[in-house]
Amino acid sequence: MSDIVFIRGLKLPTIIGVYGWEREVRQELLVDLEMAWDIAPAGASDDVTDALDYSAVATRLREFAAESSFELIEKMATELAELVMREFSVPWLRLRVCKPGAVTEAVDVGVLIERGSRPA
Repeated sequence: MSDIVFIRGLKLPTIIGVYGWEREVRQELLVDLEMAWDIAPAGASDDVTDALDYSAVATRLREFAAESSFELIEKMATELAELVMREFSVPWLRLRVCKPGAVTEAVDVGVLIERGSRPA
């Protein structure tokens, strides 16, 4: 059995972009993350040890973003997904990484990726 747990609107300051000025300032990206996770044990026990630790996931993503530098948002999204799946044993995820203000006429730009196999 699998449910979906999520983190929405996580702010990740990082170095991202192709242009010189982008490489010199931290820009804030927004991340939405949906993860396959069986919530039945936590729902039955009301015990935090049976739940996915949202705070640990968010903290790890913020650490990763702070120590990383990317030209392309696609590369960053790929590495964020791999990190979550590897370090938190998440079998499937959907990750949206948005860069506000990247295109003047749009609220944001970004990518939406899915990785892994969603359990039945």
